[in-house]
Amino acid sequence: MKLYFAPGACSLAPHIVANELGIKIDLEQVDIREKKTKSGGDYWAVNPRGQVPTLELDNGERLTEVPALLQYLSDQKPAAGLAPAAGTMERYRMLEWLNFVTAELHKTFGPMFRPTTPEEFKKLTSELIGRRFEWVDKQLAGKQYLMGDKFTLPDAYLYVMSRWATGLGMDLSKWPNLKAFAERVAARPKVREALEEEGLQ
Repeated sequence: MKLYFAPGACSLAPHIVANELGIKIDLEQVDIREKKTKSGGDYWAVNPRGQVPTLELDNGERLTEVPALLQYLSDQKPAAGLAPAAGTMERYRMLEWLNFVTAELHKTFGPMFRPTTPEEFKKLTSELIGRRFEWVDKQLAGKQYLMGDKFTLPDAYLYVMSRWATGLGMDLSKWPNLKAFAERVAARPKVREALEEEGLQ
């Protein structure tokens, strides 16, 4: 399998999950502004939407969108327990978290990275992200991870969002449970490995 990624982008979440599962993936870095791969290929030909991540399977099929990639990877090694068993209420809770992170956090961050976004709009967006982080912080009270004491798929995704927030100058100490969560995830050996592989350490 090959993961098309950009360092620190949302593609970091499936990269972390692949490492946690011990799934060997080839990494192909993408310049998302130029839409070129590090090896010189045209990324539009890989993913017509031009976004990372894309996971190219051994049979040549390609998958996109972080929640789909995370679930596909975990289904390759279900015994690892990164996703609860299909049909259980815990599985639906996990899907609930994945959808929250992708729709309410990930997409909200978008304008913050665009140089053409007016500063006033960036300020309003930052406040909205802060309100959502405040809610997440309450959900993390008394827990190690989103689903309890075990690391699962949405934890990798939320961790990436916490990195984005820090990179944009947001102070996570306003949300102590979220800050502790981010530090806990960052300390995981396979997470450190993914960060090193993307040149982020």
